[in-house]
Amino acid sequence: MQRSRWRLILVLLSVPVAVVVFGSLFVLAAEHLEGRAIDFWSGLQWALAMLSGAGSSAFPRGSHPLTVTLTILAQGFGMLFLPMAIPFCLLPYVEERFEARLPHCLPPMRGRVLFYRYSSTIESVLDECQQSGTGFIIVEEDMALARRLRNRGYDVVFGKVEDDAHLLSGVEDARALVTNGPDQGNAMCILSARESGFDGPIYALADDLPYRPPLLQVGASEVLTPLPVLVAGLAARASTHISPPIEGLRLLSSQVGVAEFRVRASSPLAGVRLGDLHLRVRHGVTVVGQWVNGSFASAMGPETRIEPGAILVVVGAHANLTKVERLAIPVRRRGPIVVAGYGVVGRRLVELLNEAGETTTVIDKEPIPGVDIVGNVLEHATLERARVCWASAVVLALSNDSEGIFATAVVRDHAPEVPLIVRAERTANVARLYQAGADCALSLGQIAGRTLSYYLRGEQAVAIDSRLRFIRVAPGLLVGGHPVRDRVRERTGAALVAVERGPGVIVDFEDDFLVRPDDSLLVCGTSPELSSFIREFRATAAQAQRT
Repeated sequence: MQRSRWRLILVLLSVPVAVVVFGSLFVLAAEHLEGRAIDFWSGLQWALAMLSGAGSSAFPRGSHPLTVTLTILAQGFGMLFLPMAIPFCLLPYVEERFEARLPHCLPPMRGRVLFYRYSSTIESVLDECQQSGTGFIIVEEDMALARRLRNRGYDVVFGKVEDDAHLLSGVEDARALVTNGPDQGNAMCILSARESGFDGPIYALADDLPYRPPLLQVGASEVLTPLPVLVAGLAARASTHISPPIEGLRLLSSQVGVAEFRVRASSPLAGVRLGDLHLRVRHGVTVVGQWVNGSFASAMGPETRIEPGAILVVVGAHANLTKVERLAIPVRRRGPIVVAGYGVVGRRLVELLNEAGETTTVIDKEPIPGVDIVGNVLEHATLERARVCWASAVVLALSNDSEGIFATAVVRDHAPEVPLIVRAERTANVARLYQAGADCALSLGQIAGRTLSYYLRGEQAVAIDSRLRFIRVAPGLLVGGHPVRDRVRERTGAALVAVERGPGVIVDFEDDFLVRPDDSLLVCGTSPELSSFIREFRATAAQAQRT
């Protein structure tokens, strides 16, 4: 018998016992101490009234000290007994009755995906499954969490794989199994599923890379480690050593440079089409594209509209790039990288950045080894001490999304020109971080969701390469043409940013400019765009025309 049932039985027995004991004592006290004759049933009525706290006006108050003491004891016992009996005896019994209504065995699993344990890591995957009509079941070992999931409309089975050998009976018909618990629990779940006859794919989400071989050994088909991927993604967006903004910068001459500019809402560039700005004609620069909400969008032509808050990638002569500073804020790429939050993610991030040769400044509230500035990132005094305005990037590796969103707004206001990369706990808060001013926001669920979508639904898990590259090519079919009149950008998506002619470099293309056969073209774009340029104009690799 369950312990809560024993407690309830004890309460139900102790109430009549207390009524009989106090009622009998009152009858004896009234007869021997007060000189009044009271029958036994009247004594029970008095005791029940005293214990319940309602009192009784049908009985005169006793004058003897012992009678008064008995009355006080009865009322005190009732005042203590009921508040203790409800939370410790009655509520546990009700909770266990509610628990009994949660399923303890799997329903028919044909065509369904079984998720072992729930967390924010798989939140986006579950939402996608609901939207696409993909059936799934969650096995959860935490009763309170299982209730909340059931209230959200999820199909939940409550139980512990370690304690119930038959919990996974029927899993052999499942479409796939995803384990999302602690690594030890994942291993137990995988073994139980294989022992139950499940021969389908099992995708295990592991905490770290060293746990991959053991999970594969016990029967996992794939072991996914989104945490190291998250750390690598944050580091790549923060460090130009790990991931340069544009590959192939060495191809540019000393006369041509690349710069990034933040377009604030008050900028004259915000919301304006490139065709209306005439930046190449007026300032001699080419807008290659813009970073918006962590994604790069190439400038496809004059109809491209510059988004407020975007980071423009601009190519041109150094003197011309300085002219753009009057229109937008230059993005800093010099100085140390400031990392706020020195938890699991922050510690691994700092290690990776240091291995890449970056200098870091760590902010945390706790004075632990590895922390350079002890303080709250929400306070401007802490940001001043960390010299955030002189950083090449700021990474917020905070574990609380509410604090992360507010810290994003504080840092963006304090240092508007510094790239700001933020780690999110829940995927749903990524959009809020962009609204607060983040240049890039990544969540563990976002990464795990993309990878699981690839395996479970056959979707593209990894985004198409959006990194920019420079290439040097021969003109091909562009000989005798003009970069603007021949609509190079509109036809391929790539930008012809400069032409090497003899010892010089041409970045301003006048109306009478024509491409010569011996010219070398410097073209910028993503890998697909550059491939399109090469196919469209039959361009071939060209050697540098100067040392």
